[in-house]
Amino acid sequence: MIDIADGAETQEACLDVLREVFGHEAFRGPQAEIVRHVSEGGDALVLMPTGGGKSMCYQVPAIVRERAGRGVAVVVSPLIALMHDQVGALTEAGVSAAYLNSSLSLDEAQRIEQQLRRGELTLLYVAPERLLTPRCLAMLDSLHEQQRLSLFAIDEAHCVSQWGHDFRPEYRELAVLPERFAGVPRVALTATADALTRADIVERLQLQSARTFVSSFDRPNIRYVLVEKKDASAQLQRFIRDEHSDANGHDAGIVYCQSRRRVEEVAALLQSAGFKALPDHAGLDAALRQANQDRFLREDGVIMVATIAFGMGIDKPDVRFVAHLDLPKNIEGYYQETGRAGRDGEPANAWMAYGLQDVVNQRRMIDDSPAGDEFKQVLRGKLDALLALAETSECRRVRLLKYFGEDSEACGNCDNCLNPPELFDATEPARKLLSCIYRVQQASGHSYGAGHIMDILRGKRTDKVAQHGHDTLSTFGIGADWGETQWRALLRQLIAVEAVRVDDAPYNTLNLADGARAILKGDAEVRLRIQAERAPARSRTSRSRANAEVDGPPMSLAERECFDALKAWRAQVAREHNLPAYVIFHDATLRAIARRQPASLSDLDGIDGIGQKKRAAYGDAVVQVVSAFI
Repeated sequence: MIDIADGAETQEACLDVLREVFGHEAFRGPQAEIVRHVSEGGDALVLMPTGGGKSMCYQVPAIVRERAGRGVAVVVSPLIALMHDQVGALTEAGVSAAYLNSSLSLDEAQRIEQQLRRGELTLLYVAPERLLTPRCLAMLDSLHEQQRLSLFAIDEAHCVSQWGHDFRPEYRELAVLPERFAGVPRVALTATADALTRADIVERLQLQSARTFVSSFDRPNIRYVLVEKKDASAQLQRFIRDEHSDANGHDAGIVYCQSRRRVEEVAALLQSAGFKALPDHAGLDAALRQANQDRFLREDGVIMVATIAFGMGIDKPDVRFVAHLDLPKNIEGYYQETGRAGRDGEPANAWMAYGLQDVVNQRRMIDDSPAGDEFKQVLRGKLDALLALAETSECRRVRLLKYFGEDSEACGNCDNCLNPPELFDATEPARKLLSCIYRVQQASGHSYGAGHIMDILRGKRTDKVAQHGHDTLSTFGIGADWGETQWRALLRQLIAVEAVRVDDAPYNTLNLADGARAILKGDAEVRLRIQAERAPARSRTSRSRANAEVDGPPMSLAERECFDALKAWRAQVAREHNLPAYVIFHDATLRAIARRQPASLSDLDGIDGIGQKKRAAYGDAVVQVVSAFI
């Protein structure tokens, strides 16, 4: 039994677990310090990007503390699918783990409760609403009295904050943990939290004395591309075909839409175009939804079309793209959702099409919500940050990281860096547009929508324009030199900078807002990017199907054939175990095997991702598969 008060000895114990159980030779980034701190009983708030290895920050301490006789670690997780896969991965690695959630029968739940009481579990995953039931709390009380609770890990901790992008009221009740289970260390983890959300997490979970560990938010393997929305479905299909398809099929990806109806429409369109696409939203039959999610996790090249409810905690490493057909609510949501691409560290794309109506819709949802003025103002600020990211002509990554308080330099790998947009002074056209909105309201006594305003600007004598006499206004035809697309791009930017306000749903009438005065008086400049849907240069991000290799030089033909054979063997094992293939071995591990071509079990030593249990379980089979290529 180790003394977990001894820092050096604890660090060595953590490294032993990392190597023996998970097959990794060294921790990444701040993991080593986090793992040591939590293993020694310290509270922690961990902010680490998706794919950065958050789960290792509580799984290793859980095993270390269990080996030191401290009992079971309880992991609070909001998603059934995530619990199932993480427990499956731990079991594959030789760790005794289980979950308690609504997917279990009464007999199954009772069996796990008995294992818990007998001290047979190292980690127990539980949903927050299950944890807070009298039955579960009573079980944990008993373990606490026996000093057999090693730690609490609160995953997706941003769910506790009203300022976060995925607030869940039941997370607030987790404040009971330090009061009821005094002395049991707690670690809260999230991939996304700005300063306001971090402060809320600390207050709500009573983590004032906890150490905060903030990793870089940068995901350098993700390329950010934003295009002006024209025909979003057609643009999406072109993007997938150009960037993520070849003769053998297409990459796995996620497409986010705002409504359930839109999810089903887009999934059907992609299916009819020959893509392996599936819908996911809360209105689907539960069995069908689960089947679709299982296919996404277990099959290659599945595209999930979903509302934003999908994806939190999804651990699929080879998602090569995330696409948004509608503007997210805030920059945290955008970061969290795009972060589901490229968890394996290989090149991935975050692509979004957005337009004027997206801005209008998001503004209206905030204005029409029953929330108080202070809360609405925070939401407007978060939306403004996302709009600034969408409209910027500078490096997307610099703007994104700046929001989270991180300074950086131009990345050279976003659309603006690869193809810098041309800008022009649009102050005079902006004044024309603002003046037209003002003159129309002055003449009519009420406001009109964007389409009508643009008809007046462009000098179009429609029936509506003639009926209201708007063809006699001084602003009639002053914008005839611009097309509707240009005016809509300018209007979108004026809404983003709060020079124009959209009111009176469902008519979406335009009114001048506070920011208009400075532009009309000539005290503020408007710079507009020349809109063009540009294909990013492909030299920096070759697709996975083009043999992108981030963990070594390109494989030879023989190595590639060996890798493919290993993938086929892994798929069969995964089906037999009812687990996603990456739970058995990640692609990076299979590539390392294909390159080394081991002729014996000892040749597997030192390959990242092969712990002792997996080597014992699969080593002989792996050597046999490879033998055909030696």
